[in-house]
Order: sequence, then structure tokens, then C-alpha cells
Amino acid sequence: MERLVLPVNQAKKAQMAAYMRNQFIFCGLQATERRELAKPLIKASKAWTVTELLAEIRYYFELTEREYQYIGIELANKNLRRLSVDEVKELSQLVMVKSWWDSVDNLASFFGSWLKKNMEYFDDVFHWFYQHDNMWMRRVSIILQLKFKEETKTDFLEKAILNDRVTDEFFIQKAIGWSLRQYSKTNPEWVREFIATHQLSNLAVREGSKYIK
Repeated sequence: MERLVLPVNQAKKAQMAAYMRNQFIFCGLQATERRELAKPLIKASKAWTVTELLAEIRYYFELTEREYQYIGIELANKNLRRLSVDEVKELSQLVMVKSWWDSVDNLASFFGSWLKKNMEYFDDVFHWFYQHDNMWMRRVSIILQLKFKEETKTDFLEKAILNDRVTDEFFIQKAIGWSLRQYSKTNPEWVREFIATHQLSNLAVREGSKYIK
């Protein structure tokens, strides 16, 4: 199969790297341009075997430029319905590869989307991430249900938050606030009560109560 090689925009690559605190090297492509260039690859991926798909996702994660990791995640998203729980579990390890909020949050969105179609595996998937030694894996456990609305399992959300309630890590506290803020759009009373009855960080409270009067 033919693999995608992205062009480099010298004028923008440094700017994009700086936005990500120079964690990664970039090609310098905006999201719309990258997606347009990746369209033939995404289309071709529908004909790959799942084994080939997983190998190609890993291949793009191993490349240097950050845009390739985004392409790997898009390959997973566009083939979501084809993946079994064991195959999704294999992809969960990518959370710990070149970890930063951009890739981790997009992967969390992928896991959440897969779960909404396969709720019988909720407990299993949640525990891949919950109480993990890796901070980014635990962030996924906290934001896993961002899209769930009325289907949110509040007992699992509460467990994920309380497990990291006193963690100093900014990206964990931000995730706690984000998860509460998102759920407050569906159930503000639950979020209001949760914040009132648990000692959370100022950041988590500020973010979580944004939409609560």
C-alpha cells in the first residue's frame, strides 16, 4: 500500500511547534489541508484488513512530524465500526506514545465514540485507563464520557475524578474540570452537588462550574 508523505510548510512549522511548547516537530499544515491530503489514504483504508489497519496506525504514530499522529487517529476513527474490543485495547497503548493533550484527547474521543456503540464493554474499557501509572491514561478515564450526555455513568465518572482529586498535575485537574463542565450541560444538579460535597482544586471547580449559576 502507498503511504502518505506530507509536504512541509517552512513558514508555519515553527509557529505550530511553538504553540505545542516545542514538544514536537511539525510539517506546518493546517487541519483542513492535512485532511484533504489524507482523503485518498482514508478511503483506501476501508479496504485494508484490520491487521493492516492497525499496523498502518502504528506506522504513522512512529513518524516524527506531529501531523502523522493525527492521521493515525483519523484512520482509527474512520474505521471505528470494524474494530473489536481486543483491537481497540491494542490501540489504547497509543495514549502513551508521544503523549500530549492533542493526541491524548483525540484518542479519548475515539475510545468514547467506540464505547457508545459497544456499551457492554464499558467496564472493561474504563479500567484500561483508571488508576493507571501513566498520567495520560488516567486523563482518558476522566474525559472518556464527554460525549455521553444522558448515558453518562456517573459512578464511573466519580471514581475517575476522586482517584486524582488531589493530583497536582495541571492536565489532570483541567480534565476534571472539563468533564464536570461538559456533564453540567446535561445534569447541572449532579455537578453542583458533586462540587459542593467534594474538596476539589480551584482549577477543577472553576472549570467545572462555568455553566452553573
